Amino acid sequence: MKRNSFKTIQGLVLLFCCIFFFACGTRKVYKSSASTGVSHYSITDTALDAKMIRMPYNRLIDPAGTIVRFGSDALENHALDCVLLPGSNVLAVEDRYGIAFIDIHTNQLLYHLDYNGDAAYKGLMSTYSGIKALQEGNETHVFWCASNPSSKRSFLFDAVWDGSKGKINSSISFEPVQPSPLALPNDIAISNEGGETYLYVVLSGNSQLVKIRWRDRKVIWTVATGMAPFGIAVTNDKAYVTNWAGPVPVAGTGETAGIPFGSVYIDPRTGATAMGTVAVFDLDAGNKVTEVKVGLHPNAIIASPDKHFVYVSNGNSDNVSVISTNTNVVVDSISVRLNGEANPFIGDAPNALAIDSTGTTLYVANGMDNAVAVVALGAKVSANGKGNNRIKGFIPTGAYPSGLALTSDHLLCVTNLEGEGAHVPGKDGAFNSHHDEATISIIPLPDDNGLHHYTTRVENANLLFRRNLAQQLPRQGIAPKPVPERIGEPSVFKHVIYIIKENRTYDQVLGDMSEGNGSSALCTFGENVTPNEHKLARNFLLLDNYMASGKSSAEGHQWTDAAMTSDYVEKNVRAWFQSYPHVQTDALVYNQPGFIWNNALDHGKSVKIYGEACIPEWQGNDTWKDIYNLYLEGKPFQFKNVTTISRVAPILSQTYPGYDGHKINDQLRADAFIKDLKAYENMPGDQLPQLMILALPSDHTSGMREGYPTPRAMVADNDLALGKIIEAVTNSRFYDSTAVFVTEDDSQDGWDHVSAYRTTGFVISPYSVLNKTIHTNYNQTCMVRTIEQILGIPPMNAIDATALPMFDCFGGNFNKTPYKFVSNKIPLDEMNKSTALLRGKAKHYAKLSSLPQFDHIDAGNDELLNRIIWFSVNGDTPYPAKMTLPVKERKEDEDD
Repeated sequence: MKRNSFKTIQGLVLLFCCIFFFACGTRKVYKSSASTGVSHYSITDTALDAKMIRMPYNRLIDPAGTIVRFGSDALENHALDCVLLPGSNVLAVEDRYGIAFIDIHTNQLLYHLDYNGDAAYKGLMSTYSGIKALQEGNETHVFWCASNPSSKRSFLFDAVWDGSKGKINSSISFEPVQPSPLALPNDIAISNEGGETYLYVVLSGNSQLVKIRWRDRKVIWTVATGMAPFGIAVTNDKAYVTNWAGPVPVAGTGETAGIPFGSVYIDPRTGATAMGTVAVFDLDAGNKVTEVKVGLHPNAIIASPDKHFVYVSNGNSDNVSVISTNTNVVVDSISVRLNGEANPFIGDAPNALAIDSTGTTLYVANGMDNAVAVVALGAKVSANGKGNNRIKGFIPTGAYPSGLALTSDHLLCVTNLEGEGAHVPGKDGAFNSHHDEATISIIPLPDDNGLHHYTTRVENANLLFRRNLAQQLPRQGIAPKPVPERIGEPSVFKHVIYIIKENRTYDQVLGDMSEGNGSSALCTFGENVTPNEHKLARNFLLLDNYMASGKSSAEGHQWTDAAMTSDYVEKNVRAWFQSYPHVQTDALVYNQPGFIWNNALDHGKSVKIYGEACIPEWQGNDTWKDIYNLYLEGKPFQFKNVTTISRVAPILSQTYPGYDGHKINDQLRADAFIKDLKAYENMPGDQLPQLMILALPSDHTSGMREGYPTPRAMVADNDLALGKIIEAVTNSRFYDSTAVFVTEDDSQDGWDHVSAYRTTGFVISPYSVLNKTIHTNYNQTCMVRTIEQILGIPPMNAIDATALPMFDCFGGNFNKTPYKFVSNKIPLDEMNKSTALLRGKAKHYAKLSSLPQFDHIDAGNDELLNRIIWFSVNGDTPYPAKMTLPVKERKEDEDD
């Protein structure tokens, strides 16, 4: 399938459209609320090209060139990296589930080499990046790496392309080295040394580099690198390896924290990795020559054609480090930030590189910009360059460009890791968040004039006008408003309560509300199960166009807590080789600016965290029933919340349990928060924290697992807890100055007839618009930005800087009528039946629910859990399969 380049709107007309039209919105024009009068935050979609795609985080997809889509609709597909096969028009694309071979002149998928097509390799997934090609006689070889996090197997693959299909010719396996559970081979370099071909393979899990003689597959040497190595470039006599997580820490030389296979240096302010390095080795013996400090999260690396320089993209610093291979010193750092020095916000995420044959132009894939930066290399960083290096412009791509290849006939080939998001063109009905085609962009390289127009398109698609608004200085003498127009202007609110729930869609919960755009047929947890969410939506406001920004909890908690994901998260999506960060425990996951809590603390605000960014630990083997009975009897449940982020520890409640499983009910959490709230009421003055963040996770459910409540009981538990919390807040003396925001972390465990990303959101305050449906298209980063706007703290990154504050949710009228929670209609201890008492499909699903994959939050196959939840609530009513991904259930578990 093709997509032609879109027409470019020029000059003042384009600027006008940018200011007045390119914003989060819907098919209608919605006026700003009376509290702002900022008309340019409104939108009409008539300004959008019909072929553009709106992502759920303040970005539009407006790609240049031709889009080629591929991949089974039974999978969430991601194109990771690519290489042009020697002497051909065939692009080999490394995707998560194999290798796609695409003719870049006809834009056709020629063949897909699928891991599941070979029993020996079933269950493997391609690693982050690194695909290379070698012409050996008449054979074209393709090399890449894959791992299986479940079986702990890792391979380097060699496939042969015969012109019509690819076939795995051989493989080399790698064993994990403790403490890593997975060797995780990633990038590859091919080197001809004295007429002999060698392969250099980076083992990211083992933190090693391996040299292999290709002729006999003999390992010549294996050496230790820094932490979590990612990419490799080879010059005439040296190998340069990027260390994603920096050097191996030396005891007593800085604060460290965990990544899944060791400790790394961290920034104590945020908990994120504090260093990135490039380790240099001689090719002969593998001796370490030096280790060069570069930016944060160094990932891709490439050598200049003359081997005099290597270039390193730093995913958490938004720049490219240039290392002279003669001196092994960084000679320059090139910012690839969109809009350059005028842009103070991080969030471009460079993560892939290509260089032209003259060595004078560098192409940098900026993941979060959905664009490729074009850099003219000056004399200081290129033997053939002239003058200083400079950004020439940007080329628009699909979502999150992650791999680049240049052709001799001036085509730029781009793998788009996120493709077009959870959106499948030409498909009818709704979507599940893991319904995602893979895409590549094939773009003729533009001349200077064309690049200028492309750059304008990129700036517009990234909503830069909103970033400029976020930088406006506060005005003096402005009256307090619920959401100030400018950051730093006064708000009527002094406190924000931010509640993060787990994994539901809008239609699943509120689809039965006639006041909104819902589908009652898809409403699994309607008013009978969630009376409080329904009452809150009616009494305050109903958001029926509110989106989660990510597709799973591992992404979701980065969007809710940090308003952005890092390159590490994006490279791990769907595979989750090293960690599944629904709880913040992996330093590589975090963005450089950190989270909403450290942003607030940095600006003098008081913060308390209830259950987020921590894991509860306790002694014994208490069951769900044991813990619930303790709650009913008023007896304490002894636990300790543990966090790996030092800055979180002092502001973390030790009476409100976090979560990493399903055993703790939300009533216990609600009571803990309400007890805290009452304690603050009894303190003199106003000592209530200005920002309170609550995790409320029971609506995730545990399926039909024996020993746990039914899905509807767990959702009812969550709903009741929310109702009790809101009642307590609205009856407290702090309600006059408090706004409550409620979101799901993601929408993956469900189905929706509007969007895979649509979820429930609530805004509760004395100044909320009442009894109204708000159709404005908001997302999680809008919620974060609104919290920042209220607290008077700046955005953290380029994503929340371009988010639309939720102005339409607030009016000028003050109404502090207390909320009265609605008692649950479903018994909270309505337990799943014993597997032994079940038959047929019920027993089948109960047994599947008890598999180890479902022991923890989000650990199992979400599509399977969706089917289990549907059956638990709806029995034999046909599952809405057209809206979700097909799944092959294990027939051996059937009991007829």
